[in-house]
Amino acid sequence: MQSAETEIGVVHTKARRASHAQVDGLKGFGVATVHEVIGRRGLMEPYMRPVFRGGQACGNAVTVLLQPGDNWMMHVVAELIQEGDIVVAGITSDCPGGYFGDLLATSFKACGAKALIIDSGVRDTAQYEAMGFPVWSKYVCAQGTVKDTIGSVNVPVMCAGQMVRPGDIVLADDDGVVVVPNEMAESAAKGARAREDSETDKRAKFAAGKLGLDMYSMRDGLTAAGLKYVD
Repeated sequence: MQSAETEIGVVHTKARRASHAQVDGLKGFGVATVHEVIGRRGLMEPYMRPVFRGGQACGNAVTVLLQPGDNWMMHVVAELIQEGDIVVAGITSDCPGGYFGDLLATSFKACGAKALIIDSGVRDTAQYEAMGFPVWSKYVCAQGTVKDTIGSVNVPVMCAGQMVRPGDIVLADDDGVVVVPNEMAESAAKGARAREDSETDKRAKFAAGKLGLDMYSMRDGLTAAGLKYVD
């Protein structure tokens, strides 16, 4: 659900944008890694699933607010897409439907979009993988939509439990979708690199047979907690 203060009927043509450097700094990191380093925040609800496995996306959020059962604003947001953007769609009230299909996917891709994140339904899903256009959605639904009621573009929207603002950075992979506030982009990139380097070292130790019990010095804590080994 969107807040009562959400703007309706507004298209911001000059909204804040993440820089190319901010986006590039986060590309290649997994959603789980970034979610951890920004304080375990920003993760969309686990019902947001990729339409096909193996897709990855990292880009500047361009937001669109849709009305229930109405995809009119999807055609409006297409005009505001820039190369590398990710379109993030929130709905004013939950309503399953196929707000997005292969024709809109073709349009979005031609405009430069790298992915769609939508807190509702999409259809024509067989075509997305062939097109190389990843989509994360709450539903897959063949039901059509109408074009009767206006929403907004480039306003803050609630999408799957997270507030997304124009210019925030969105990452998505098989694990889900995470939103990085614009002002945290640089620190998130540094933290993700440090965490990934640490995990590379730990992975090598696990592969060599070392146990997490010893690597993380867990034995004393387990004993203090009352754990007993019985032959």
